[in-house]
Amino acid sequence: MRFWQKVFGKKKRVIKEEPAWDEIDYARAKVDFQDAGQRQRYIADCLEQITEASGELDKLAGEYHLVTSYLTDTEEVDALPEEERESIHLIAHKILTFQQEKTVYREKKDRMPDSEFQRTSQQESEMEEGIRRLKETESYHTLVKKDMQRLDGERHAYEYRRQELDSLQANYKGLSVIFLTALAVCLGLLAMLQFVFGMDAFIGYLIAVVAVAAVVVVLCLKYTEAQRERLRVENAVNRLIRLQNKVKIRYVNNVNLLDYLYRKYSTDSAAKLEKRWRQYLGEVEERKQYAEAEAKVVYYQKQLVEQLKDCRVKTPMRWIHQVNAILDKREMVELRHELILRRQSLRRQMDYHKEVAQNAKKEITDIAALYPRFSDEILQMVDRYEKKFQ
Repeated sequence: MRFWQKVFGKKKRVIKEEPAWDEIDYARAKVDFQDAGQRQRYIADCLEQITEASGELDKLAGEYHLVTSYLTDTEEVDALPEEERESIHLIAHKILTFQQEKTVYREKKDRMPDSEFQRTSQQESEMEEGIRRLKETESYHTLVKKDMQRLDGERHAYEYRRQELDSLQANYKGLSVIFLTALAVCLGLLAMLQFVFGMDAFIGYLIAVVAVAAVVVVLCLKYTEAQRERLRVENAVNRLIRLQNKVKIRYVNNVNLLDYLYRKYSTDSAAKLEKRWRQYLGEVEERKQYAEAEAKVVYYQKQLVEQLKDCRVKTPMRWIHQVNAILDKREMVELRHELILRRQSLRRQMDYHKEVAQNAKKEITDIAALYPRFSDEILQMVDRYEKKFQ
């Protein structure tokens, strides 16, 4: 029995881990800072990282402040005085009642759930843009991932070739030593034949020296050719490292943006979001038949907005779609939890970009400190970048 288990037993599946594409590889040791071209490219790459990170931070700041204002509103609603709370609860209860009346007309199969309808309604003004952004982000994710895999493959290929060249050069050296040793042995034997046995060994000397000299010349040429190719491989590896650094930042930005958009729109693909959007549009057309119930809902929603404006709520219009959260503390807790998750997601992205910018700045500062004679040149490059993106 154990024999058959060994033969037909299940093999453990090996899970291949993805490379750490969120880590920036500066590879300072592989850059010749005495070379002006390499030095300027390295500093330019660091400055480009700072610029790109700053741009992303500016984009995220507005969304972060908006989510923060939503969280502040939940605290204001929770802290309402009893009298105002009862008034708002009464209005919210009426809104909820008329909304439930509307659902009576929608008791058919294949209807969109109210939770999805309300969630989509909250984001109605940005849904088409969200679908477009999700499609672009998913397409870009595929492209960036392919780029990373291609660059990883190229880098591994170059690393393997470099090892081959190191081995070849070592072999050429070894062969040269062997042939020179053989020449020395041959010359010794020929000398013995000449001086001990009195034989004419001139032709032997000539053949041995010419043969070994030809082989050594060929080996030297091969060694030099391998050395030149190794230098080309080193330059290619450095170029790939710079490209990987750029693509890594774009990959992390793309993954973070994709994760945020999925969380924001409560979906896991643009196709599902688009399907939900089309279904929502169909629901909107059907709900036009329920004008009377809708008019009552709108009337009390306006009252709710006016009441919330008087209660220092910054985004009162948002709460007409959150009456459940006003009436039910559990719903309010869930809403706050969702906003906190969104803000944490934004904060992680902002922290990442801050870290990228800080590390790039530190790298520039370290280079200027290590090579003080180039500090003026580095400072001028920094000034040009600052003026360009002011």
